[in-house]
Amino acid sequence: MPVRLLPETPSQTAGPYVHIGLALAAAGNPSRPEEICNRLAREDAPGEHIQLLGHVYDGNGHLVRDSFLEFWQANHEGIHDPIFDTEKPFNCFGRAATTFDAGEWVLHTVKPGIVNNAAGLPMAPHINVMLFARGINIHLHTRLYFADEPQANQQCPVLNLIEQPQRRETLLAWPCEVDGLRAYRFDIRLQGEGETVFFDF
Repeated sequence: MPVRLLPETPSQTAGPYVHIGLALAAAGNPSRPEEICNRLAREDAPGEHIQLLGHVYDGNGHLVRDSFLEFWQANHEGIHDPIFDTEKPFNCFGRAATTFDAGEWVLHTVKPGIVNNAAGLPMAPHINVMLFARGINIHLHTRLYFADEPQANQQCPVLNLIEQPQRRETLLAWPCEVDGLRAYRFDIRLQGEGETVFFDF
């Protein structure tokens, strides 16, 4: 029997509809009981509670107001827990979306601890970020590091893979305050000047 070659299925970007299914609050829809949202840490979670926020910019410097982000991080002790449970004080996985009006995403979490890589070398505290947006057929991977961890950042084997220091700075979240509380700002630039470093996985 002859082998029939099937054509490739057309690709499709995440588009604005990802909010409807995965970022219900951003789309103005009621949340579900087991929702994976932008609050990784409850008030009783151990560790240093922080708020992360930022914008996503396209190659022309315009806000991408319908982008969707997923975050994966260790807890304050540098431990990844793969089990998601809304009853736990802290979950290592969360989701956020840029708002249609201000174009800003927000994440409530705790500052992660140091994690060793596969070779046993310590990596600076970081959060893994996946980005979905219009015009992007394959989601983008990047990392968020903390600008106030200079020694750990200087020794991080992943950051040191980036040869140009100015390019490393695109992965740094900078300390700020939001309503008097400790926060960090991390803006993502998809193209052009100051383009964020993205990783192949």
